[in-house]
Amino acid sequence: MDERFDFHEIETRWQQRWDEKETFRAREDSTRPKFYCLVMFPYPSGRIHMGHVRNYTIGDLLSRFHRMRGANVLHPMGWDAFGLPAENAALERKILPSTWTYDNIAYMRSQLKRLGLSYDWEREVTTCDPAYYRWNQWIFLKMYERGLAYRKLSYVNWCPSCETVLANEQVESGQCWRCASEVAQKELPGWFLRISDYAEELLADCGRLADGWPRRVLTMQENWIGKSVGAELHFPVIDSDAAIRVFTTRPDTLWGATFMSLAPEHPLIRELVAGTPQEQEVLAFCDQLLRQNKIERTAVGAEKRGMPIGRAARNPVTQQPMPIWVANFVLMEYGTGAVMAVPAHDQRDFEFARAYGLPIQVVIQPLDRRLAPQTMTEAYTDAGTLVESPPFNGRRNLEAMEDLITYLQAQGIGRRTISYRLRDWGISRQRYWGTPIPIIFCDRCGAVPVPESELPVVLPLDLPFDFSSKSPLSQSPAFYETSCPRCQAPARRETDTMDTFFDSSWYFHRYTSPGETTRPFDPGRANYWLAVDQYIGGIEHAILHLLYSRFFHKVLRDLGMVNVDEPYDRLLTQGMVIKDGAKMAKSKGNVVDPESLIARYGADTVRLFMLFAAPPERDLEWSEQGVEGAYRFLQRIWRFAAIHLDSLRGLDRRKVPLDDLDAEGRDVKQTIHRTIKRVTHDIERRYRFNTAISAVMELLNKLLLYAPEPKSRPAERALLREGLETLLLLLAPIAPHLAAELWERLGHTALLADEAWPSFEPAYTTTDEIELVVQVNGKVRSRLSVPTDSEEEEVRQLALTDEKVRRWTDGKAVRKVIVVPNRLVNVVVA
Repeated sequence: MDERFDFHEIETRWQQRWDEKETFRAREDSTRPKFYCLVMFPYPSGRIHMGHVRNYTIGDLLSRFHRMRGANVLHPMGWDAFGLPAENAALERKILPSTWTYDNIAYMRSQLKRLGLSYDWEREVTTCDPAYYRWNQWIFLKMYERGLAYRKLSYVNWCPSCETVLANEQVESGQCWRCASEVAQKELPGWFLRISDYAEELLADCGRLADGWPRRVLTMQENWIGKSVGAELHFPVIDSDAAIRVFTTRPDTLWGATFMSLAPEHPLIRELVAGTPQEQEVLAFCDQLLRQNKIERTAVGAEKRGMPIGRAARNPVTQQPMPIWVANFVLMEYGTGAVMAVPAHDQRDFEFARAYGLPIQVVIQPLDRRLAPQTMTEAYTDAGTLVESPPFNGRRNLEAMEDLITYLQAQGIGRRTISYRLRDWGISRQRYWGTPIPIIFCDRCGAVPVPESELPVVLPLDLPFDFSSKSPLSQSPAFYETSCPRCQAPARRETDTMDTFFDSSWYFHRYTSPGETTRPFDPGRANYWLAVDQYIGGIEHAILHLLYSRFFHKVLRDLGMVNVDEPYDRLLTQGMVIKDGAKMAKSKGNVVDPESLIARYGADTVRLFMLFAAPPERDLEWSEQGVEGAYRFLQRIWRFAAIHLDSLRGLDRRKVPLDDLDAEGRDVKQTIHRTIKRVTHDIERRYRFNTAISAVMELLNKLLLYAPEPKSRPAERALLREGLETLLLLLAPIAPHLAAELWERLGHTALLADEAWPSFEPAYTTTDEIELVVQVNGKVRSRLSVPTDSEEEEVRQLALTDEKVRRWTDGKAVRKVIVVPNRLVNVVVA
């Protein structure tokens, strides 16, 4: 046997073996527990990066582990293939988006296979394939039938030179990224999905996910949905039949509302300024505000800018006129796009009022002092006593809130209501590379859905793509000229395509039956696999993708296609891969190419490093030394096996009783079983893959000390075989190629991937003493043998007085001592 692990030959051979034997093909089997492991599918950008490698390696470890634990595992892969980057690439390279996309898919598929990932490639889906996006269109039509898909006007980023809509990321400093023209806001019709109908359920079900999802992600979703309980109030516009609707969580401050602030895109503005001397100036100001980034415009501390429109509303309780202003800090996306401004009790309103000399009226007085508008330096936002608020004067504002809303309701001024920050999802994109929206516009019949029998509406790949900024769909009569399905009159096909988040909102359903041709997926097969047991992906998808896919799943449930309420039981958001203090990115020049790394060290080394370098939810700091260390560890295993394989091959797989072993052998036996227990616990319950690998390393060290040379006694050889087999079984989900090769060389005929996960004997895992690692500033400097469950103070003193530790601490200030019970001690010094 060679003394070095020839990963080039071995890894290629085992990948071919797994493919030939269809080792990871998933089939429904009601006799076994199922485990659906899903990693977020990639955009086919051309090359996988280290972030992909980390994500997919974590998923592969869990899939292989649960498979060995007896689960029926579904571990699929596919491609999120539509989207703007393909169009950009086509413009840059003068090739068709379809050519660029499919070439990239072929290359990236080969890269993923080189990592030895246990995907069921028979279930591969590609969202730009008509066999997939046909069902995008079907789902859209079902939503349309139920009133969940509708068309309305909305503001978009418009480049007048390119005559096209721009995505937010295509607007750079208010200018078009292509031609540097000034970008304007233009009102265009577009399609929306009524996700707001599911806002309450999406919010409530966050509580059901608390055991399996990171709290951070749930908080982000809860904040995005943004439930607020309050009142909707009506402010009549003076000299007009119009009224301004306002949602507020502070109806107790209504008596202090002195002016009205509207979002620049509020639909009433044009109506109210029409024909007035201020019309052109106000509309120009609105357009200026709309070109600004909304986040920057509304940021805390940003300059408060506004303009009066020359009209006023009437405060419905004080009857005082309230001048109407356009304000940069008001958004249509929250509430109604209108704010009753109460400068005495809202800080933004206060700053705005001070900037423009607007009146301030105090209606809540604190209990310990008196406020005067002229001397106030900031808004008073705490609780207090109502004043100037008949008939509620003298009452505590919070205690009076319910009575106050009831009073306003009785007076016809407003009503108790709930508002959500969540807005309906605009899915229209005026671009080419996406799913065509299956609607036909007829002058007689209006918007008419494409009949299901005519799906898919195929995105033509042979259009003359002239590499201008316009979508070729809007310039191709062959695509958009059609007849009305109802009256047969000449009609025009919708040329907008769908937001690519539509594609990724149900792909995990399609994985359950990707060959289905009569519906998006087979409900019976989907209900076997769903919900996804483990979903893995980046924190950047915490809101949009995860929220949209939860929404889709609930719609599909209501269509009778799935029978569980939530799509994902457990979510893991892996950290980023960091190099030189920043996330790996081409623009930063700190990218490490996975392909060159695999060529130099092998896939097993890359996998091992990615799993060992950091806990999965934390950022991973890239380290060449760490990669080399992982490579050396695998070579040590190979050399150890090379020494012993001849003497161990063919031995029975019998467990050696403790009584047959000497003291050293009993210690090895106990280490084997403690390692199984620890690795199982660290993978299954804690998701601490780095500490699991550390335990495997410790087991190898123990075996090397026990048997630097072949053993002759039968009991010792049997123990050594048990130790080596255990090592390989535990390593199988982490470094599967090396483990599979050595398993076969031990004489096994069955694949290691088909073996059961090792079990431990509880009696062998107890010990009177344990060994603690002692670190100084994070580096291992010593080890201590201490009684199990020693008191923390006792362990601290033992560590500080240890001779090896003192070499690194003498003369330095000890800032703190961190004790992890029964595991390690870390001494932090200045």
